[in-house]
Formats: sequence, C-alpha cells, structure tokens
Amino acid sequence: MSFNNLDTLYRQVIMDHYKSPRNKGTLDGSVLIAEMNNPSCGDRIEVYVHINDDEVIEDIKFDGEGCSISMASASMMTQAIKGQKVEDALKMSELFSQMMMGEDIDPGSLELGDIEALQGVSQFPARINCATLGWKTMERTVHENN
Repeated sequence: MSFNNLDTLYRQVIMDHYKSPRNKGTLDGSVLIAEMNNPSCGDRIEVYVHINDDEVIEDIKFDGEGCSISMASASMMTQAIKGQKVEDALKMSELFSQMMMGEDIDPGSLELGDIEALQGVSQFPARINCATLGWKTMERTVHENN
C-alpha cells in the first residue's frame, strides 16, 4: 500500500472514531473518575473506569469535548484497554506516548489496532497533547483512585 493510500486510510479511521465514538458516555456506580483538559486548545476529557477485583478494566467510558484527534484517540483508547489488566493498560499508554514522541516502539504482545492510525500525529507537535489527553486522563484515573 502506498503512503498516500495508507495516509487516507488512517484519516478515515480517525474520522470514523470522531464521528462515531466508541464507549462515549458516563458510568454509574462504583467507578473511578478523573478529568483533564488541554488549556492550549480547550479539549476536555473525563474518564470513567470500573476495575474488578482481579485488576481488570471491566468497563471504561469517556466524556468531554474537543478536536477530532483528542476524541478519536480517547475512543480508540477505551476500545484497546477494555478487558485488559490495569498493568497492561498502563504499558499500552506508555507505548502510545512513546509513539507520539516519534520513538520506534515494539508493541510486543499488545495489540494496537486502530491506534496505529494516530502515528502521523507525531509529526505535528502541537497535536501530540490532543492525542495523549485521553490516555493521560486514564492514567490519572487509575493512579489517583486506586
């Protein structure tokens, strides 16, 4: 597949997650919640996480508003870590941050799926904070409440 076709495919994946976000909304009950914002652009995300006794992310949702990159990334993040152990979700978040900084990553046994579509964001430093906002909010949710 040529670079232009791959770039087009990645843009389509991002726009699909933006227009039809997965796991958008809130969770009730015994959940962990954190909110973060990106003051430079106004993006705001809340992450709701339900972790079971086995340290598995049983359910996760996000809510908020922002640009297509931040909303698509949050949607992809929730899909990728739902059902994962908290430890693996945090590893995936670290890998994602490294990818956004333009580092070569080895995902090992972690499946990135649609998240790979965000690799091109690393070429636009001003947009990296948009892409990582949902991930950082998830980390804060887990660390502050666990």
